[in-house]
Amino acid sequence: MSKENINLKSLFIGPKAENGDLYKAVLSDLIDEHMGWRKNYIPTDPSFITPADQEQPSFKNTVTKTKCVLEEVSRRLRASAVPWHSAGRYWAQMNSETLMPAQLAYNFAMLWNGNNVAYEASPATSQMEEEVGMDFSHLCGYGNEGWGHLTAGGTPANMEGLWYARNFKSMPLAFAKVIPEVVKGKSEWELLNMPTAEIVKIMLSHMDKLDEIKEASARGVGGIDKLGVLIVPQTKHYSWPKLADVLGIGHHHVVSIPVDEHYRMKIDVLEQTIRDLAAKHIPIMCVVGVVGTTEEGQVDHIDQIIALRKKLYEEQGTYFYVHVDAAYGSYARALFLDENSNFIPYEELNSKFNEYDVFEDKNFKIDRDVYDAYKAIGEAESTTVDPHKMGYIPYSAGGIAIKDKNMRAVIGYFAAYVIDKASKAPSLLGSYILEGSKAGATAAAVWTAHRVLPLNVSGYGRLIGASIESARNFYNFMKDRTFKVNGKTITAKMLTAPDFNMVDYVFHMEGATLEENNELNRKFWEVTSSGLVDLYQQDFLVSHTDFAKPDYGDSPVPFVTKELGYSMEDWNRVGKITILRCSGMTPYMRDPETCEYFCTSIKNSIERTLAKIVK
Repeated sequence: MSKENINLKSLFIGPKAENGDLYKAVLSDLIDEHMGWRKNYIPTDPSFITPADQEQPSFKNTVTKTKCVLEEVSRRLRASAVPWHSAGRYWAQMNSETLMPAQLAYNFAMLWNGNNVAYEASPATSQMEEEVGMDFSHLCGYGNEGWGHLTAGGTPANMEGLWYARNFKSMPLAFAKVIPEVVKGKSEWELLNMPTAEIVKIMLSHMDKLDEIKEASARGVGGIDKLGVLIVPQTKHYSWPKLADVLGIGHHHVVSIPVDEHYRMKIDVLEQTIRDLAAKHIPIMCVVGVVGTTEEGQVDHIDQIIALRKKLYEEQGTYFYVHVDAAYGSYARALFLDENSNFIPYEELNSKFNEYDVFEDKNFKIDRDVYDAYKAIGEAESTTVDPHKMGYIPYSAGGIAIKDKNMRAVIGYFAAYVIDKASKAPSLLGSYILEGSKAGATAAAVWTAHRVLPLNVSGYGRLIGASIESARNFYNFMKDRTFKVNGKTITAKMLTAPDFNMVDYVFHMEGATLEENNELNRKFWEVTSSGLVDLYQQDFLVSHTDFAKPDYGDSPVPFVTKELGYSMEDWNRVGKITILRCSGMTPYMRDPETCEYFCTSIKNSIERTLAKIVK
């Protein structure tokens, strides 16, 4: 597909509803098709809502009431909904204008009310979800051997990843109870460090006893305390401690690894931590690497985590399941895939980017370590993929992909009234997922988006590239920008150069203490937060977060001391730094003229806001 075949501006309703008429026209046609379908199904059936019914006073009163309630819904949304559709004013949460093809498919599919938990309830959209799952598999590098499906969001997808890890870790112990001959001679420590691929192979060879084996595993008899720890970076999503709670692992079995000054997990500390745990005969259940941290947008060294696993297994027999939490950053892997889903050699990236007009700046570079991290995702057992983030799909649309479709057996359940094991239906989705009933409309939306924008450099790669370049333009605009306000000098200090499209910074006021500086940034957020202000009076919107010692340890110290000039005494006294957090999902700021227009407006808005809070 050439770049001339896709015009990104045709894919959105537009900040000023420029494509609104197109949206209405296509949706109207789709609605007509659905109404025709209803009329044509057994056309000899009579009408059950007659003209006489429609003339009843109660009928008309109900219609009037419905319209009044919907007018109230409209009033509330117009008054306080977040203006994420703006081309360059909304720099807050991970939210943006969604793809018009996905919206149209979602709106249309809602009329059919498919429930994708069972094929017979939604044959069309269940098949679409199966195909979307394979899209995820190819996106993550698992190919035809992998499998995936949609979830309500990143949290249930992460839970499934941990669910897989917990159950796999316990399966060898179950083998020793039910089929001891296949693990004869192995110590308990060796059983607790058996590679996932070896466990799958044994399962497939003993499917007749699989139910008995699973009942002897963690999902049946328990024994979770033997399975070891969950290792996460300090930049983990807030879902991980919750999931450790829900799955019975417990917070005391969650180990956080410090991050470096670029907010990526420290691999040397990870290695030493694993060696120390192994010396105490404490297994590692799972190591989570993050691709697109939710606070900083950074990318952990997935390649180095995979290499470390190989090294430690060869040296000391220590093996751990790897899950990649790429809820935010997964779709960016499309940047590195050619038209046949092959990973593009690093040396050929720029020529491919230029061929498909991915970046306005023809010399735009993706860091090699980010490239290597994305490439290694295919070596992890499972990956969280969220279409409702960088897939630009309406909420709620999360997802997960696994490396080997045979892995599903370790978590499978079969509800007789929903799924028949002997069924010849192409999808048995409900038996292999955490959730039950789920919207077919979501599957239709994601499926449509993937067919309009291929998951490679020619399609989604161009959209993701526009978002990354927009964020980089905003970063370059803000970096070290100085404002003179009421006799004070205030400078924007950037936390780190973004791996992805999250831009974090603080306003540093000359002569202010760390406490005063934190308060300045907190007040700035209050005046520019979409949840706290009159949206029609505020033309620049941001979010914020606190990097505090309980979660981040001393990882913010280089920024606090080198960039802001505070001492370790200051840091130890205050214990946190308040950060302004901007998710740059807009693709429009890639254009230099658009960027200049909004950056001029943002500069003026910042000056007005600082003038309000700095006396």
